[in-house]
Amino acid sequence: MGHGTGMRQELDGNEEMKKSKNAIELASIDILFRRVLQTLAVTVAFLLMLCGGITGSILTLYLLLYTNYWPVTLFYLYWIWMLDRDICDTGGRPINWVRDWTLWKLVKEYFPTRLERVPWIEFDPKKNYLLCCFPHGIFPMGPFASFAASANGFCKLFPNHVPHPLTLKFNFFLPLLRDLALSLGMCSVSAKSMNSLLNDPAGGKAAILMVGGAEEAYYCRPGNYTIVLKKRKGFVKIALQNGSPLVPVFTFGEINVFNQLANPKGSVVRSVQDWFKRVIGVVPVIPFGRGHSFIPFRTPLVTIIGKPIEVEKTVNPTQEQIETLHARFTKELMELFEEQKYNYLSDPKNVQLIIE
Repeated sequence: MGHGTGMRQELDGNEEMKKSKNAIELASIDILFRRVLQTLAVTVAFLLMLCGGITGSILTLYLLLYTNYWPVTLFYLYWIWMLDRDICDTGGRPINWVRDWTLWKLVKEYFPTRLERVPWIEFDPKKNYLLCCFPHGIFPMGPFASFAASANGFCKLFPNHVPHPLTLKFNFFLPLLRDLALSLGMCSVSAKSMNSLLNDPAGGKAAILMVGGAEEAYYCRPGNYTIVLKKRKGFVKIALQNGSPLVPVFTFGEINVFNQLANPKGSVVRSVQDWFKRVIGVVPVIPFGRGHSFIPFRTPLVTIIGKPIEVEKTVNPTQEQIETLHARFTKELMELFEEQKYNYLSDPKNVQLIIE
């Protein structure tokens, strides 16, 4: 009896070990499959940002010239270039269903990304806010997941406000890409657009501005927290004119998403980039990530929303008022970086924020 019982216990133990092993293998397969989906999603998102305008234009041209859908395509072009051209300057056309796409949730998981706010921060539902984000990065994946997509839960943190990321107006003349951008709540970065959002009497608007813009992409490489702010003062003037609180926002990890070719001042690469920036307003960079491919590095991205700076409405602000508010904003941004870097950087004591 004792021998038989021991045999049964041994067999039962082996079965349990096999089940446990099989469970681990299945879990490993599930994790691997999820990671493949995440990689595909972030690659698609990156290609949409990089090539979406060109691809949409080529597809539209093909439909116009080589298919029976040319009348519909022609009307679509008339619609976007003539009838609907100002929508990007008058509040946009966000669609929550698009913001909730699983694609963006997989992008969030890939890095992963996260949206946080400093303690005790609330937005007044009757006010419109100007959120000033740094750094731009090559492609601002952290701010995109936090404000364009709903993946990071902005509307849970601030349920009374709708985020409107701002981008170049040129993007809203590109077929198909412009409709995706509008669906994600994006608007033009023009003064007309910003005034429309910030002067909304109903309140509840959050304009998301990448202050450093295309120029900040020059400096984007792992370990280099350099932002462009010293000469960027137009956003301060608009905030004063509308009485909109300024909110410093910083994304830790954004500079680690991609690397790029070396481009010191005076180099051939920088000269070519400067020429493109003068002509079309966009800085062409050659990013590379994992395995020197276009797949970004997996690096945690944490976007921190700082304390709003209250602004008194001044229709015609003086240069002194602009300089004073700009200096205060710069100080608040520096303090936000210094306070939070100990939570999100591996070597915070040796990392400084450089302002160009």
